[in-house]
Amino acid sequence: MEEGERSPLLSQDTAGQELASSVKSLPTSSCPGPEPCEDQAGAWGCSCCPPGAKCQVSRRGFGGDPAPSLPVGSSCVKYLIFLSNILFSLLGLLTLATGLWGLAVKGSLESGWGGPLPTDPMLGLVLGGLAVSAVSLAGCLGALCENTCLLRCFSGAVLAFLVFEALVGALVVALWGPLQDSLEHTLRMAITHYQEDPDLRFLLDQVQLGLQCCGAASYQDWQQNLYFNCSSPGVQACSLPASCCINPQEDGASINDQCGFGVLGLDKDAAQRVVYLEGCGPPLRQWLHGNFSAIGSYMIVVVVVQGVELLLATQLIRALVIRKRVAVASRAVREAGAVHRSPRPGAQVSAKPSRG
Repeated sequence: MEEGERSPLLSQDTAGQELASSVKSLPTSSCPGPEPCEDQAGAWGCSCCPPGAKCQVSRRGFGGDPAPSLPVGSSCVKYLIFLSNILFSLLGLLTLATGLWGLAVKGSLESGWGGPLPTDPMLGLVLGGLAVSAVSLAGCLGALCENTCLLRCFSGAVLAFLVFEALVGALVVALWGPLQDSLEHTLRMAITHYQEDPDLRFLLDQVQLGLQCCGAASYQDWQQNLYFNCSSPGVQACSLPASCCINPQEDGASINDQCGFGVLGLDKDAAQRVVYLEGCGPPLRQWLHGNFSAIGSYMIVVVVVQGVELLLATQLIRALVIRKRVAVASRAVREAGAVHRSPRPGAQVSAKPSRG
């Protein structure tokens, strides 16, 4: 055989050796069999499995990139974040609906439309419910869709809530003494503006009914109100609100609004048979002392729950980032294998049969 005729065969042997080495360098398939083969999509899969064999096809993300599943622990964290934020979303939406209902009933939305925001406590419920539901929804979608951007937004919002709550708690602890000393002054201001604000009127009535008291220091504090003052020309002169009465319902189904009429004009012995004479300042201070630990425990539980949510979200973000890095590395390995698998431009495979 001549030397010029052996060169195509040498090129064929060299190309065959390079092709074999490139095939061996590719990631092996999970399918049983001698060698993996390429499926119709151009990715190395399980189409080479013999009949009856169990084939496992790896998960693939967008663009054919491999998307390995999360570990068991990270999957549990994912669904725990999703379920807990579903609950918080429902609570936030319920708070939002309550606030909107309160604004609609009192007509604050219509009066404030096109102007400044209404100064209504229900507006606080609306804003709080909207914030909680939006943050919880971001946590739900971020965990369910495995979206690191939404999870980072959720973590930032929870961290902002924690900082705000820490500042409010520090201010309350630092100003606890002055707040208690100003209780009677606050009650007197509420008595003066009793008829001007329906929310303030409702709150003061609930305090007097719940603590069984009347006024700030005594029932005579209602003389500071322009409508209940004895010098007032109105029909409520020398009267007290129904929440000051010992039996406001008078054994009936509804509260009798006229049970305190004319009580301020009576002497002390006659008045104590109808209304409570003690002011709400000392009972309210005692109630705050007795429930301070319960309120503090509730706030601690809220902070702990938010802290746990923040830690779980951080752990899930870390797991998603690690999975993304693994997917990028796998894609780089596949691309390198595809480059090794392709024949070089100068190599020509000859189909000429060998001579004996």
